[in-house]
Amino acid sequence: MTGQRAGGAPNVLRWGVAGLGRAFTLMLPTLLGDPRVRLVAAADPRPEARERFAADFGARVHATVDSLCDDASVDVVYIATPHELHAEHAIVAARHGKHVLVEKPMALTLADCTRMIDAAERAGVQLVVGPSHSFDAPILRTRRLIDGGRFGAVRMINAFYYTDFLYRPRRPEELDTERGGGVIWSQAAHQVDIVRLLGGGIVTRVRAMTGNWDPTRRTEGAYAALLAFDGGAFASLAYNGYGHFDSDEFCGWTSELGAPKDPAGYGAARRALRTIADPAAETALKNARNYGGPTYRGASPSGAHPLAHEHFGTIIVSCEHADLRPMPNGVMIYDDNEVRLASLPSPAVPRREVIDELDAAIASGVPGLHHGYWGRASLEVCLALLESARTGSEVTVEQQVSPRPVR
Repeated sequence: MTGQRAGGAPNVLRWGVAGLGRAFTLMLPTLLGDPRVRLVAAADPRPEARERFAADFGARVHATVDSLCDDASVDVVYIATPHELHAEHAIVAARHGKHVLVEKPMALTLADCTRMIDAAERAGVQLVVGPSHSFDAPILRTRRLIDGGRFGAVRMINAFYYTDFLYRPRRPEELDTERGGGVIWSQAAHQVDIVRLLGGGIVTRVRAMTGNWDPTRRTEGAYAALLAFDGGAFASLAYNGYGHFDSDEFCGWTSELGAPKDPAGYGAARRALRTIADPAAETALKNARNYGGPTYRGASPSGAHPLAHEHFGTIIVSCEHADLRPMPNGVMIYDDNEVRLASLPSPAVPRREVIDELDAAIASGVPGLHHGYWGRASLEVCLALLESARTGSEVTVEQQVSPRPVR
């Protein structure tokens, strides 16, 4: 296996990608820009995606994930397949001795998460769950400020985000809750991960309500939740993906991905959907925009990157002696005496923190912050949101873990 450090050279690992869809395209600037990553193989059912990957990277392509995992040239498999396939594909990769980066949500059931953890531990490989926005540098800086103790204990967290998530082109399973569709699986997976990291990790109770308001897109498009933490802190979470108010306005019109956003694009997602006749046409539109499709406009092999850090809406952490607000350019600190920005430089490589964590875990043999048990704990809270909304009752969660120290 590659990846041995010598003479200060970067620890280069050979990556195989399982799934060349939307998640891959969002991660691609990182994979292109980080010198520790070498893209050597990919698997996808779409021939046009495989053909473009082979042309872009001079790499091997596979029609199945099983074949990709059997490729001896691959050290790390990045699982970016549909949510319902994460467990199956991560387990296959681990059984072949590959380190695994699996997209959020980790899986659709806690039992599948446990199977993934067990497979990685038996094989002696590292399992990292993400990227979620809890990898973002401003979130990690906020956690370090909390750990420093100057501002006292965390007492309350408020997190909310308003987007057009539900009206972006979707495959049928992305609008089917039972198959991992809707905002709980895709968006609460980010928000829960963030507030767990900032609140100390150990959620004890969850109460939630969800919104399912568009009969043409029959899955959860919104939610509100209250989480109680061990030690007395609590967090309120809200997300609305119905495409009206856009809360990127509160981040200076910096998009979730850290790029400038033009507010004149209001309503574009809804307008595009009006031209769609049926689910097959919507799937075709999504495929056309995805990697390898005729209208794909994404990262090029030059590895262009955004100007600011990624974010996930407005987050305010109330400590005993300050409120902390992670922003695309740092962390705003509102303490007992003044307001100031703990600034962060623009990212040279977006999402570099993901590679940092995986690289360190592989080199040291010590799991990083977003290990399998952490991913399972965040999924447990997401499942509790769905259960609480369904039953109207508070739900107790029991498989929570504290975060490892943030480096």
